[in-house]
Amino acid sequence: MNDRHTTTNATIIPCLYYRDASKAIDWLCDVFGFERKAVYKNDAGGVMHAELTFGAGMIMLGDNREGPFGRLMKHPSEIDGCETQAPYVIVADADEIYARVEQAGCQILVPIKDESYGGRGFMCRDLEGHVWSFGTYDPWNAPAM
Repeated sequence: MNDRHTTTNATIIPCLYYRDASKAIDWLCDVFGFERKAVYKNDAGGVMHAELTFGAGMIMLGDNREGPFGRLMKHPSEIDGCETQAPYVIVADADEIYARVEQAGCQILVPIKDESYGGRGFMCRDLEGHVWSFGTYDPWNAPAM
C-alpha cells in the first residue's frame, strides 16, 4: 500500500450534476437509500453542492451549472444517454434495492443476476438517466487474482 492518499472513509467520491438536484436528492435517498450529509443551497434556492452518504461511501452532486467543472460535464440526455463513468454501490441485499428500483419505475439496463466472479447485482438508470450499478460483490474482500 502506498502513502499517497489520506486516511478517511472513502478516497474516491463520484460527482454528478442533475438538472433538478433537489428532486434528485429526495429520489436518491428514497429509492437508492442514500442519506443526506450536507446540502448547500445558492441564493436562487438551487443546490450548489450536496453530499450524500451510503455506508462508508459518498457522492457529491449539484445542479448543472456553468463554471470550470460544469463546462466539462454533460448530462446523459445531451449525449444520447451515454455515460463516461458509472458508480458501483456495494449493498448487503441487491434484491431489496432492485425491488425498490423496479417499484420506482427505473429503467433496468441489466436485470439482477448472480455474477460469475461472485456476488449478485444489477444496473439501472436514475430519474435523470445516470447509470448506476448495485451489487453484493465487494472487491475489497474478494481474493486476489
